[in-house]
Amino acid sequence: MRSAEEDLTARARIRNAALELFGAEGVGRVSLRAVAARAGVSHALVLHHFASKEGLRKACDDYVISLVRGGPEADLDDTSGLAAMLEAGGAVRRYLGRAFLDGTPEAAALYDEIVEATGRWLEQGVREGWVRPSEDPRARAAMYVTWLLAPLAFGEHLSRALGAADVHDMETTLRFSRAGIEIFTHGVFADERALQAWDAVRKERGSSPS
Repeated sequence: MRSAEEDLTARARIRNAALELFGAEGVGRVSLRAVAARAGVSHALVLHHFASKEGLRKACDDYVISLVRGGPEADLDDTSGLAAMLEAGGAVRRYLGRAFLDGTPEAAALYDEIVEATGRWLEQGVREGWVRPSEDPRARAAMYVTWLLAPLAFGEHLSRALGAADVHDMETTLRFSRAGIEIFTHGVFADERALQAWDAVRKERGSSPS
């Protein structure tokens, strides 16, 4: 008979194998037997712990999201959760990127939660003077979060553009993150001609007959 500790270890091993396979190939393309083989356990043991592929996927969602949140007691206003996501292994980040692309309810809820927390963080920065005010704080918070998460979903393309073997290795992560922070800190355009052109288009569309 298996002990409770052995069951817990097997459950974690199965979950980790599923993270790797689901993140690399997508949930729909991976069978429970493939997960069992990767974890080195029987198909029956996978069913014992998770009952179905959906149950296993849900367990993976819960685990990854708890990492991003920094644990059950964490506050997303603290950046430790987002830092944990960057520090997490490639399998976790690939899985999270796949979850955002697949549009799972858990990933959608997490995205909304991060946007809310980021909005509060940016507004605090405005009050303290280290963030510039925005005419649309909500849109800015959403764009900031989307920028942060985009490499998870576009990792293959980003790797190709940067000539990197794996966008999830820490050296490459620090490279593209530094470029992003530079954009947010110093901007890209040296004058306002692009912004003025955009505002002109918006004004024209807003004044045109509906």
